[in-house]
Amino acid sequence: MAIGLGKMFGFHFLENFNYPFISKSISEFWRRWHISLGTWFRDYVYIPMGGSRVGTWKWLRNALVVWLLTGMWHGADWPFIVWGLFIAAFVIAEKLFLLKLLEKLPSFLSRVYFLLVLLVSMVIFNGKGIEGSFSDLKSFVGASGIPFTNPDTNYYLLSNAVLLTTAVIASTPLLKTILGKLKSSDKGQKITNAAEITVCFLLLTAAVAYLIDGSFNPFLYFRF
Repeated sequence: MAIGLGKMFGFHFLENFNYPFISKSISEFWRRWHISLGTWFRDYVYIPMGGSRVGTWKWLRNALVVWLLTGMWHGADWPFIVWGLFIAAFVIAEKLFLLKLLEKLPSFLSRVYFLLVLLVSMVIFNGKGIEGSFSDLKSFVGASGIPFTNPDTNYYLLSNAVLLTTAVIASTPLLKTILGKLKSSDKGQKITNAAEITVCFLLLTAAVAYLIDGSFNPFLYFRF
C-alpha cells in the first residue's frame, strides 16, 4: 500500500517484504520481513556494537540487545519483550548450530520448522499478557481440553477456502515467475499488461466490497 500510494505522488520506496513466508529459518525470515526495520537496527545498533566481527560472547550480547530493543520497539510491555527474546534464542541457535542441521533436511521439513516457530512467536506477540500467551499455546496442543477441530473451524475454513488458497499462492514468487516468463516476448508483454490492469481492478472491487461488508481490521504495524 505504501509503495503504491508513494508512486501516485511520485515517490519510489524499496520493497519492505520479500516473500517472507517461503523462508526455511527464522534468520532468513527476518531478512525478508520488515526489511526497513531490520536494516535500521543493523546499521544503527548491531554494527556500531561490533556486529558479527567480534568474539562469540560479544556477538551473543549484540544479538540479544538488538532483539530486546526490537521487541521494545513494538511496545514497552512484557509480551513484546518475551517475543524479542524468543526470536533472539532461535536466531542465536541457528547461527551456532541449528542452521547446519536445517540445511541437511529436505526443504519441506525446514519450512515446517520455520512456520511452527513463527506461529508460536506470533501467539506470544499477540497474546493478552504472558499468561494469556501460554494459555493459547496450551490450547494449540489440546492441553486445555479444546479439540483440534470443531464445526465452527471447518465452517470458517470452507467459507474462506478461496481467500486462503489465493493468499498461499500470493505469498510465493510463483505468479511473479510466471509473469516474468510471459513478459519475455512482445505478445506476452501485451497480454500481461492487460491482465494486470484487469486483475488490479477486480481486486480493488473485491477489497472495497469486503471493507463495506466487514469490520475495521487495521494493518499489523498500524499502532507501531
